[in-house]
Amino acid sequence: MTAETATDPILQIDGLRVALPEGADRPFALDGLDLTVKAGEIVCLVGESGSGKSMAAGAVMRLLPEPRVHIAGGRIRFEGEDLSQLSPAGMRSLRGRRMAMIFQEPMTALNPQKTVGWQIEEVLRIHTALSAKERRARVHEMLEQVHIPDPDSAINAYPHQISGGQRQRVMIAMALVLEPKLIIADEPTTALDVTTQLQVLKLIRELQARLGTGVLFITHDFGVVAEIADRVAVLKEGELVEQGPAREVLNHPRHPYTQALIAAVPALRPPPSRSFDDAPAILRVDRLKKTFEAKGGLFGRKRNAVAAVDDVSFTLKKGETLGVVGESGSGKTTVSRCVTRLLNADGGAIMLGDTDLVAAGRGTLRALRRDIQMVFQDPMASLNPRKRVVDIIAQGPITHGENPRKAHERTRELLSLVELSPAAAERYPHEFSGGQRQRIGIARALAMDPKVIVADEPVSALDVSVQAQVLRLLADLRERLSLSLLFVTHDLRVAAQLCDRVAVMEKGRIVEIGPTATVFAEPRHAYTRKLLDSIPGRDWVPPVFAGNAA
Repeated sequence: MTAETATDPILQIDGLRVALPEGADRPFALDGLDLTVKAGEIVCLVGESGSGKSMAAGAVMRLLPEPRVHIAGGRIRFEGEDLSQLSPAGMRSLRGRRMAMIFQEPMTALNPQKTVGWQIEEVLRIHTALSAKERRARVHEMLEQVHIPDPDSAINAYPHQISGGQRQRVMIAMALVLEPKLIIADEPTTALDVTTQLQVLKLIRELQARLGTGVLFITHDFGVVAEIADRVAVLKEGELVEQGPAREVLNHPRHPYTQALIAAVPALRPPPSRSFDDAPAILRVDRLKKTFEAKGGLFGRKRNAVAAVDDVSFTLKKGETLGVVGESGSGKTTVSRCVTRLLNADGGAIMLGDTDLVAAGRGTLRALRRDIQMVFQDPMASLNPRKRVVDIIAQGPITHGENPRKAHERTRELLSLVELSPAAAERYPHEFSGGQRQRIGIARALAMDPKVIVADEPVSALDVSVQAQVLRLLADLRERLSLSLLFVTHDLRVAAQLCDRVAVMEKGRIVEIGPTATVFAEPRHAYTRKLLDSIPGRDWVPPVFAGNAA
């Protein structure tokens, strides 16, 4: 069944209004949403953070944080049945069996006390009469279908023992295991590398072709939209401003807001390479090694040892941005954590100036913390929720002996530098948007006047417009402060626009390194070619508009 032949909608939303608590920035998270999803159709719901996309998913699944956030009007019908009339028990029988949701943040959706295999198998225990042996076989089959490397090991792993991309694949396996008729996917590919994204999108397409499944796909990634969408609906502050066939909306958007979102998508064509032949080396990594040893599990079961970083070498020069790209589990993040000594390397050297960070003692390492700072992937998890922004940013300099009054004054200057109001210094992290929190993370790193900033997926969770703002900010700071950036990312569009050189990692090794423009235009290694060919929406060229005011 295809989108063209499907007639009766699986999901029909009419005039949906979702009320927000008193004192929120607007009365309704969604105000009059009309949307349908037919069998065999993928409808992509796009918009900036706070536009109401996830609220729509929560309303359909009846997972809103009631009563403070609740449905205040409209109707939601699933296969003709009004979901608002179902009892909690009736909704529980639908969830997982007939309709399923893939959540945005797998680490909060997965139980940290249960193994991956147990959690997928739980869906089968609740909704089927399969034997334990049959359930186990089905779990193994699903992990293979979502391309988890070494499914036997992953079954016995706990969520914290696998990578972020692998955790997201586990969530997808849980949603697909009963082959539901409706899948609601809330940013399901945000944490995934390009090859896994493509595999997951193909997997969803295969399920549709076989079962006529309908998909409501929430995303901020227009490459994914170009790759998978049949229809696109655009939300702005709870209101539907544009919808239509994907080809029409992507190539001929009518609303200025849609045009602004598309204009913010990073181009795949890198700018001309900058030369750093005469620049001094700031950071030299030589034959770096890191292995995560096998550990015992329940009932004597073990996970295999993993050589996360295997003989990695590179040089980072003053003012240069070196991108580290590769699939989930390739070793990118492990490299970044070894370089910042958040992990201890097993071998090799990390030379910051004349000092080897691998061999540095605690006192030496403490002094060198000023010179190398990190911007983390999830700013909410890395910012202390109990401290004001001024204390978060000033903490590092004060720890290193700076006068507290001077450090607080410097904090307000840094907030202006990252394009936030100095008044933000008195607020707490939860009072900011995701993009603003990432700016605070950047300001905290800059407070130490570092020579090197290591950025681990700093824009992966941001919508395209905020992502574009943060990337422009990083590029501007790099130019003004002569910063050197080690930029870890799975988003090759981002790497194309920000990185002077890229190092491509596969299974713990660098298989190709060179100027970004050269690597993208003439990749030498088969793995690099595979990554580039897997970029969602690679063949879509975003249109150029005369004006882009949202």
